[in-house]
Amino acid sequence: MTTVDRIKAVAKQRGWNLKNTALKAGLGENTIYGWKEYKPSSDKLQAVADVLHVSVDYLLGNTDDPSTNSKKPVDLSGTNVFTYQGMPIPEDDWEIIQDILKRRREQLKKRKS
Repeated sequence: MTTVDRIKAVAKQRGWNLKNTALKAGLGENTIYGWKEYKPSSDKLQAVADVLHVSVDYLLGNTDDPSTNSKKPVDLSGTNVFTYQGMPIPEDDWEIIQDILKRRREQLKKRKS
């Protein structure tokens, strides 16, 4: 199974096609189709893996485990990976989102203590 085949399969599970997946990853709508002819750059492949919530190794066929198994935090500020009502989240709103998440983590820590 090729990288494009794996992307297509995971995207289909989410109800997306390759065009939607590319756009959600911040790529040109035909970018993933082009990977049938040439190898993707690591940053573009990572963007697709992030959108699909799978590992790059899974997309490359290095593993059959799609999980990312990464415990390190991901900094998504400055990216257009997430949208709200079809529009990119403005940069100013990222601070609000980060504050909400930080407060939620503190609440969960207090519950565990």
